[in-house]
Amino acid sequence: MKWDDIGFLVSKSKYNENSLISEIYTRNHGKVTGLVFGGTSKRIKNYLQIGNQLHVNYNSKSENSIGYFKLEIQNVFSPIYFDNRKKITCIYSAMNLVRLLTAESQSNINIFNLIEKFYHVISKDRWLKDYIFWELELLKALGFDLELNSLVTKELIDNKTIYVVRSHSEKKIVPNFLIDKNLHEDDLNTLLKGLKLVSDFLEKNILKPNNLTYPISRTHFINSIKLSR
Repeated sequence: MKWDDIGFLVSKSKYNENSLISEIYTRNHGKVTGLVFGGTSKRIKNYLQIGNQLHVNYNSKSENSIGYFKLEIQNVFSPIYFDNRKKITCIYSAMNLVRLLTAESQSNINIFNLIEKFYHVISKDRWLKDYIFWELELLKALGFDLELNSLVTKELIDNKTIYVVRSHSEKKIVPNFLIDKNLHEDDLNTLLKGLKLVSDFLEKNILKPNNLTYPISRTHFINSIKLSR
C-alpha cells in the first residue's frame, strides 16, 4: 500500500536508536501510525515537532502491518510558539486530544479542517475564548456534542444573568460566554471555568467510559494558563 498525503504530526515516540513511531492526522486517510527511519537525526528531527504540517509518503506491505513514512515539511507551526508557554502547551494538548479521540485510518475531513482552523485561532492575541469553542467544535465533530444551550436554565441574581445546569446532586454554573457567544470575555478566571467545564465533560462522558486516562498534556496547558493570572 502506497499513498501521498498532507498531515499534522500528533505524536512521536522513540522506536530504536535511529527511528521513531509517529502518528499523523492526514487529510485523506485520517490518523495513521508509521515508522520514521532516521527520525532521530538532526536533519529530520528539527521539523518533526508536534503540530507541524508535513507532506507524507506512506508505504506498507499490507493493511495489517505497520508501514513507514517518508516526510517533508509542509508548514512550520510549533516553533513559532516555542517562547510562548501558553500557546505551545496548547498545541501539544490539542494535538494529543486529536490523537486520543480519533480512530486509526478513519478519514474525517472535518477534523483535518479543524486542525487547520486551530492555528488561525491561536495566532490571535485574544485567543483563549475562541480556543474553548474550538474544543467544543472538535468534540461535536467526533460525536460528543455538549449541547449547553439546551441544558442550561437562565436565572437572575442580584440583577445579573447567570446560567446553571442542575442535576439530582449539584447545581453547576456555566460561564455566560459559553451561552452568549457574542459576549466579550478576557477574564482568565472566567475562561478557566469554561475550560474546566469542558474538561469535566471530557473526563466524565468520553475518557472514563472508554477507559482512557486524563491527558497530562491538558493538565500542563491549564496550569500554564493559571500561572499567567
